[in-house]
Amino acid sequence: MITIRGEGLTIADIAAVAGGAKVKLTDDPDVVRRIHESVDYLNRAVESGEQIYGVTTLFGGMADHIVPKDQVAELQASVMGNLKASTGNRLSSADVRASMLLRANSLMHGISALRLEVLQRFETFLNAGATPHVFEVGSIGASGDLVPLAYVAGAILGLGPKYLIDMGGETLDGTTALTRMGLKPIMPGAKEGLALVNGTSVSAGIAANCVYRAEGQLAVAMAAHAMLIQALLGTDQSFHPFVHAHKPHAGQVWTAREMLGLLKGGRMILDESGGNRSHREGHLIQDRYSLRCLPQFFGPIVDGIAQVARQIEVEANSATDNPLIDVPNKTVFHCGNFLGQYVGVAMDQLRYFIGLMAKHLDIQIALTVSPEFNFGLAPSLVGNENRPINVGFKSLQLVCNSLMPLLTFHGNSIADRFPTHAEQFNQNINSQSLNSATLARRSADLFDHYLANALLFASQAAELRAFKLDGTYDPRTMLSPPTAKVYEAVYAALGRKPSKDRPIMFDDTDYYFEDLAAALIADLSTRNGVLKALAPLVASVEAHCRE
Repeated sequence: MITIRGEGLTIADIAAVAGGAKVKLTDDPDVVRRIHESVDYLNRAVESGEQIYGVTTLFGGMADHIVPKDQVAELQASVMGNLKASTGNRLSSADVRASMLLRANSLMHGISALRLEVLQRFETFLNAGATPHVFEVGSIGASGDLVPLAYVAGAILGLGPKYLIDMGGETLDGTTALTRMGLKPIMPGAKEGLALVNGTSVSAGIAANCVYRAEGQLAVAMAAHAMLIQALLGTDQSFHPFVHAHKPHAGQVWTAREMLGLLKGGRMILDESGGNRSHREGHLIQDRYSLRCLPQFFGPIVDGIAQVARQIEVEANSATDNPLIDVPNKTVFHCGNFLGQYVGVAMDQLRYFIGLMAKHLDIQIALTVSPEFNFGLAPSLVGNENRPINVGFKSLQLVCNSLMPLLTFHGNSIADRFPTHAEQFNQNINSQSLNSATLARRSADLFDHYLANALLFASQAAELRAFKLDGTYDPRTMLSPPTAKVYEAVYAALGRKPSKDRPIMFDDTDYYFEDLAAALIADLSTRNGVLKALAPLVASVEAHCRE
């Protein structure tokens, strides 16, 4: 049960609610009092004839148009209807649920003049699993996510049957859905339409889900590296604390420490004391850069994801509509907290970091399949070299090479592009936060696909190395204990058990790669076996991101 109180939400809390966890509004008397007082203050201001943006005026470049007092409520309903303007691909249930949570959390600050009974609708909808249909285009992240939030607002207020809601496996019209929940339509109050649609909650909700996924993906990428390093007979000397104490960037130090932990106890690794040196006789005395410089390459990624996580958590716990009401000081502030620039820039950066992780793994995979660099493994990790027509993992590397450029391309920024000068130059700067966040979700999906392939490469490489060194295709006694757990989780996801007689792919006709990849993608996207096997590392990633 996640409590909504205007503060304290974490990335993990948001992900939990996105995945179906229940919520409750806080009953803290101070919070409830602020909510009531902001509503009372605004109503008195309207009655006294005070001019307040979006309450007694129209919006944006038309804010010089005055609205009569007797049409204030009509204005709020009208703006939501006018913003029902998108179509096309819908946001996922997880993204809509995260958005609803953050909109409620923002409004729980009690400075937005929204009634408690409206806020309670968020609690009811989330706990009933009622998810409004929301489209992924329509917001420039300038005056908040106006269009997508209007679909949420119209659904929870019950503005008519044209607002569609998924509930209990059915798609219902808004009127039927409210009836099933025992609710009646609510006519919006003086600022309530504006308060519901004016904020960064959709962008930030998607962003929070993306950060949660990226933290897990970082752990999986490191585990894949650790398995590939062992298969390549790498050394753990590159990760020794002495080295990184003399270049003590936080992310670099963290990466080196965690890689040492991932590699500890592995019998394939060339350890710092010189063990297993015979594996490397006649070859380079030190690893190539993709192995030796891993902490220096991953360090900025780790620190970057940590910064992104902190910024998204701040955004998730902020009041992001306009105007904001300071009841104690009897002031209505016309402001710009609705601008999603932090979200837009953060998601631009997150996509960039995901692209860098894919780039690094792509290089490691290229070493692993190339006989001139892989210390005696078969070309393209062919399993049965006695069968003349086997080509091993050649096709899977082609898929990786198609994914990696896409991921690095998605790392290009969008927050700095395409000014729209919307609303008669009122929204004359914009953040593109929703576009940036939906692109980040696409990157996360593509990276799950890439990581699934990388785990297949890493597992087959470890099996071929174990056979060369120990005469068995089951590498678990040679892999480090942490990576042996990941290896077992890979097999569990594939619905198979490791064999001492055959690697994952012995003959090309054994399996279709698409089936193996699909099974692992499903495992990663549901945070099942592989991420459970990496639970200590995932916890360490999350802890670093909260420091």
